[in-house]
Amino acid sequence: MGQIKVTKCPIEGLYIIEPTVHGDSRGYFMETYNQNDMHEAGLDMVFVQDNQSMSKKGVLRGLHFQKEYPQGKLVRVIKGRVFDVAVDLRSGSETYGKWYGVELTEENKKQFYISEGFAHGFLVLSDEAEFCYKVTDFYHPGDEGGLAWNDPEIGVEWPEVCGEYQGTASAEGYKMQDGTELTLSDKDQKWAGLKDTFKFEK
Repeated sequence: MGQIKVTKCPIEGLYIIEPTVHGDSRGYFMETYNQNDMHEAGLDMVFVQDNQSMSKKGVLRGLHFQKEYPQGKLVRVIKGRVFDVAVDLRSGSETYGKWYGVELTEENKKQFYISEGFAHGFLVLSDEAEFCYKVTDFYHPGDEGGLAWNDPEIGVEWPEVCGEYQGTASAEGYKMQDGTELTLSDKDQKWAGLKDTFKFEK
């Protein structure tokens, strides 16, 4: 017990998870998930699937959610460095439309738990990053929604990104500080802003 530290974020429903790392000259060992520790922190979610992705520097994925089958997500980075963001889309929430971000790296070994009712996305800050996440529901094709990553109404402060909002979610005109192009999928460049986005009933 007590191998995992759970800290509440300023927005209700978001948590930083930090494992206890046992290291010596051979390397290290840690528990990345412990149901008992989560339960003690008041988190009783049940995960049904593990996912993993690899992305290169400047790739921005998001901001995504599923409408009818929302997923809770426990995310972490096993290689590289990303800036991970959640946006509150719960209609009755005092923090509706607010965002919270955390840097996840292979060195700090932090995890970020995002409850159902949030949009989620991340930006790769290292040359490449491997990203792992557990989810509380299966992916349902056709149920995906999205939110413009650069919506000024939300105002996510993406680190190391330069450029000015041109009225759409297009990556055109944006770059990383070192000149790396910002890369988004075609779909992620077409999402609308907060005022035109689905709300979760709370």
